[in-house]
Amino acid sequence: MAASLFFTLFPADCRICGAPLLRISRLPVCETCLADLRPLDGCYCGICGEALHAPAFLDQGEAVCGMCQRAHPPFERAAAYGSYSGGLRDLVHLLKYQQVRPAARVLGRMLAETVAHLETDVPDGTVVVVPVPLHTRKRAARGFNQAELIAAAAVKQLARPHRFHLGAKVLVRQRETVSQIGLTRHQRRENMRGAFAVRDARDVAGRDVLLVDDVFTTGTTASECARVLRRAGAARVWVATVARTLKVADVFAMPEDLSGERVSDEAGESEQDRLARAAHG
Repeated sequence: MAASLFFTLFPADCRICGAPLLRISRLPVCETCLADLRPLDGCYCGICGEALHAPAFLDQGEAVCGMCQRAHPPFERAAAYGSYSGGLRDLVHLLKYQQVRPAARVLGRMLAETVAHLETDVPDGTVVVVPVPLHTRKRAARGFNQAELIAAAAVKQLARPHRFHLGAKVLVRQRETVSQIGLTRHQRRENMRGAFAVRDARDVAGRDVLLVDDVFTTGTTASECARVLRRAGAARVWVATVARTLKVADVFAMPEDLSGERVSDEAGESEQDRLARAAHG
């Protein structure tokens, strides 16, 4: 009765599909839209997480894209919950651009599922969870760092939360960068070069680090952060995001146990090097 009266006096619609909301909730998203937020399904590179063409022989081992075989990125593995499209993209935007903070808990649950899959590969010991930082001016304008909110929500929902230590101030963004939208891979790398620094190397020295962000696009930001963390002494860096943009890799995947056999390229060694650099920021 109270809920019915509330929605009569204060009608609200789902921010994703526009349907009338039938329950009182701090998150203005209907149950149908939340139920439609599904995890990735298909064949993906076991290192960078890119979508792959999957030959039948991939049953022999985990798929690894050609570019990760040519040059391993500075992180051990990158994983994401879902595709950065449709309702998941809308939910991320609700948090980032409309300041609907309750969305962080739902996104945190998705991140926690992703971390649970990664955790089986991470060696025993404490893991430092490092959100990708915003520049102080952007954080002040937005009022929060969405990666930090999502990471904090995720840690609370993990099966072994005591193993994960949230290091929200480990990384700092020491200079502002322009929007990555519309930039080439080379321009993205130059845009991010020197943008991040570790505040105190003792926080990561000899430890496994879980780098967290809302979206993984080309991997340029993740790669730059991972390089900085490794230079500061981190043992290994793992990457977990809520969503990632998907584009099917235009190279064949190979089983991980055959990764010693490099894929030939008719364009020659310089083309291989170019592809490897582009793939890893």
